[in-house]
Amino acid sequence: MNEQAGAPGTAKWLLGGLGILIALIGLVLAGGGAYLSSLGGSWYFLLMGLAMLVSGVLIARRKPSGAWLYAVALVLTAIWAVWDAGLDFWPLVSRVLTFAVIGLVIALVFPSLQRADGRAAGRGAFAVAGVLAVGVVATLGYMFVPTHVVTASSEPAVQPVKPGTEQKDWAHWGNTTAGNRFAALDQINKGNVDKLQVAWTFHTGDVPQSTGAGAEDQNTPLQIGDTLYSCTAYGKVFALDVDTGKQRWMFDPKGSAPNWQRCRGLGYSETPLAADAGPQACAKRLFLPTGDARLIAINAENGEACADFGDNGVVDLSVDMGEIKPGYYQQTSTPLVAGDVVIVGGRVADNFSTGEPPGVVRAFDVRTGELAWAWDPGNPNITKRPPEGQTYTRGTPNVWSAMSYDAKLGLVYLPTGNATPDFFAGTRTELDDKYSSSIVALDVKNGQVRWHFQTTHHDLWDFDLPAQPLLYDIPDDKGGVQPALAQVTKQGEIFVINRETGVPIAKVEEKPVPQGNVPGERYSPTQPFSVEMPSIGNQTLKESDMWGATPFDQMLCRISFKGMRHEGVYTPPGLDPALQFPGSLGGMNWGSVSVDPTSNYMFVNDMRLGLANYMIPRADIPKGASGIEMGVVPQDGTPYGAMRQRFLSAAGIPCQKPPFGTMSAIDLKTRKLMWQVPVGTVQDTGPLGIRMHLPIPIGMPTLGASLSTQSGLLFFAGTQDFYLRAFDSGNGNEIWKARLPVGSQSGPMTYVSPKTGKQYILISAGGARQSPDRGDYVIAYALP
Repeated sequence: MNEQAGAPGTAKWLLGGLGILIALIGLVLAGGGAYLSSLGGSWYFLLMGLAMLVSGVLIARRKPSGAWLYAVALVLTAIWAVWDAGLDFWPLVSRVLTFAVIGLVIALVFPSLQRADGRAAGRGAFAVAGVLAVGVVATLGYMFVPTHVVTASSEPAVQPVKPGTEQKDWAHWGNTTAGNRFAALDQINKGNVDKLQVAWTFHTGDVPQSTGAGAEDQNTPLQIGDTLYSCTAYGKVFALDVDTGKQRWMFDPKGSAPNWQRCRGLGYSETPLAADAGPQACAKRLFLPTGDARLIAINAENGEACADFGDNGVVDLSVDMGEIKPGYYQQTSTPLVAGDVVIVGGRVADNFSTGEPPGVVRAFDVRTGELAWAWDPGNPNITKRPPEGQTYTRGTPNVWSAMSYDAKLGLVYLPTGNATPDFFAGTRTELDDKYSSSIVALDVKNGQVRWHFQTTHHDLWDFDLPAQPLLYDIPDDKGGVQPALAQVTKQGEIFVINRETGVPIAKVEEKPVPQGNVPGERYSPTQPFSVEMPSIGNQTLKESDMWGATPFDQMLCRISFKGMRHEGVYTPPGLDPALQFPGSLGGMNWGSVSVDPTSNYMFVNDMRLGLANYMIPRADIPKGASGIEMGVVPQDGTPYGAMRQRFLSAAGIPCQKPPFGTMSAIDLKTRKLMWQVPVGTVQDTGPLGIRMHLPIPIGMPTLGASLSTQSGLLFFAGTQDFYLRAFDSGNGNEIWKARLPVGSQSGPMTYVSPKTGKQYILISAGGARQSPDRGDYVIAYALP
């Protein structure tokens, strides 16, 4: 008796609470939707919000009509979602799933609504609830299913390694000076890769700290014979046994830098000793670039500085540079060993001011450390040291990423940055504009420019070239090959150029781009587009491309989008808020590409992060502005600073629809996109930085290098979750992954031990970019 009497009261409170909740959700949607529609955006959120507001009130008053109104709104939502987003899974989830769950709850309580209204409760509502439940469960289940963006329509045959052609050493950051990141090894293959297990783990003891200074482990080790050489973010170098990981020696440069500490790789040179060489001379030497602007030569056999190089093993890279404030100039990428010279550029701090340290590129004799030549982008008359009392030209475009070298042609290829600051260029010189954001080919003998090709004119977007150029011979239709250079860019374009002449192989068109109106600035009327190569992740966004984990953050992203000016990749910065997509991280970044010469497939990983920015008049820039990553950058010496923010939702998720990072295979012969897959899950990240602990393969921003092997495998670890993965390079299917103790931004490499004949896959794991977890791991995998 008491239970029956209490039931109507319980239902009353249940329905009242549910109705109020729905009404509040509707009120939020209606308010945000009204603002969105006032900006010229979609009316859907206003109309859905009003429908939910009325529906919630009716349900709170225990009226079945509230459920019927919500049912109509849910059906219309599904129709609108397909019209707005098409049949893409993740955009539909963002638009429908939350409302479907609410509909499921309403269907379950509908009999109570009928009884409260004095009607007999039917069973039809439970059938509707069942359909909705099946749909919700199926949707949640499908979230875990890997789905290709582009599915392979054909697969190249795997060609076995011919005896005598096996790779012997991994002697350069990109394996070769061509930057191919390809290993002619097939002991580990598609048939046994699932049996890989940890062979050994080495701890450097030098954990990169992610707070404050922002140190990051982005190293790809070298392997020469039976020894591995690895460097840490702070510049320590370790020599390890290839089979056991046992330390043979360690070198500590005892350097320091206030920010941006990293060592992406070492250089290696092996030259016969002169007859009169002293006891401390080095036949085999490593070149270590440091964060405090030194180039150090280390004896690869014992870890001691090479006394015959520079000043007791050290070349001071601050010489002839003028004033260098702490953190304004440093080495972050691998030096290029090109025959008898070792070549370095340097990272210059972005966006603090004009007149920052020079972007000069210098070549030093690998034996003596003597300056062989210098390329000063601002003064072609300076070919070695500047005149007494002068410096290299300050504030010029620099080369912070890795360079490539073709020994046959005698050319070195430099991917240049832009003259700082990034977002106002009215003060740049003619030579700044000439060599900014370009591929520059220099004669390795004297540093003279042979040719250059510009990928962004008068760069206002920080679209400096971030990646090592790939040198590759592309088969033609006449039985020969074309000496090509492939350059990936932050703006998602891929340029393929004849590396001997600088003339494009894949057609490039100059297309008109939007013009800005910032006083004192000038604008290029056109920009180059590589129209015969696939563009990756650089579409012009529309409001319907906005996304969110729920309709609420999707609505907020739409409001943000409609409040900004967006005219495609080359949307110029202005005094009003503008959206740059891709942003200054890319697109493609420093990890560059790998290639499989047996299939002509080039593998490209990308991130898809937008940048919201606007210019700030000099008088309005807050004191202490630095903006090393995001925030207000001062750009001293120009009329404006700039605000930079990632284009993220309130939950910290990119505002545009997934994927946010992919791996793609491009056939360099046909110039076709062969497959593309999302890379990375929310296992170790999620909304508001909360780890979801779910292997949902949505595709997260990537940062790092890949490795291709002749066995048809592609290895990659530069994701936001903590895994080293192996993909089938013919179709993009993930066929193996190993859980790492922390994330990795490093490039995998592989080698065969000359002692045991065993092939290893090696990865350095110091932490993923967006994760606070850091480590000091060097991990080798092998077959049991």
